[in-house]
Amino acid sequence: MPSLTLIVAATLANGIGQAGRLPWRLSHDMAYFARVTTSAPQGSQNAVIMGRNTWESIPPKNRPLKERANVIITSNSNYLNGNKSEHSGNVTLKSSFEEAVSSVTSQSDSMTSLNRIFIIGGASVYKRALDLVASPDNSSQSTAADRILMTRICSPVFEDCDVFFPEFREMKATDGTPLWTQASHEELEAWVGGEVPQGKQQEKGIEYEFQMWTRKV
Repeated sequence: MPSLTLIVAATLANGIGQAGRLPWRLSHDMAYFARVTTSAPQGSQNAVIMGRNTWESIPPKNRPLKERANVIITSNSNYLNGNKSEHSGNVTLKSSFEEAVSSVTSQSDSMTSLNRIFIIGGASVYKRALDLVASPDNSSQSTAADRILMTRICSPVFEDCDVFFPEFREMKATDGTPLWTQASHEELEAWVGGEVPQGKQQEKGIEYEFQMWTRKV
């Protein structure tokens, strides 16, 4: 069963949003996001799980995200009833994080097999994913987050951010060692399946870096 991959762009202080929007617009990062979350073997498809606010932060012309199974977490089962164009694509509504994950890991009625599951926001959804621990005997929760694809915004600091990614770097394993460690760039490219720009990147006066972090087994 696929594990969960969190994909996010965050400042050094883990800022990810401001006033309900992304504080930056980086075309190369958006292209990277699209490439990574759509790349799948023939006959399979990735799923993207998100909260309602994240869905609403996506420009309407880009909703739903193409070539991906879109799962929106919302308590309003009629949320998309008024917008048929958004509901006509590959979109599913679920009332909880657990239901969202279960819906994509049990696609018995789907002709398209599941490849990877990406968690794309917002903050509370990221936190729920990071808090999951896989059950060793598969008796309950057998899907957990084991990877974070981080676009680290190095400068400027974007001090007005009011939404934050959980501080995963402080999480500890049972033996007291860091639960998450940064993978090498070679490991990132191997997992993505292609070249990824290495080191600090510059765009529109913003400096950022593509990183991958993996969870200790």
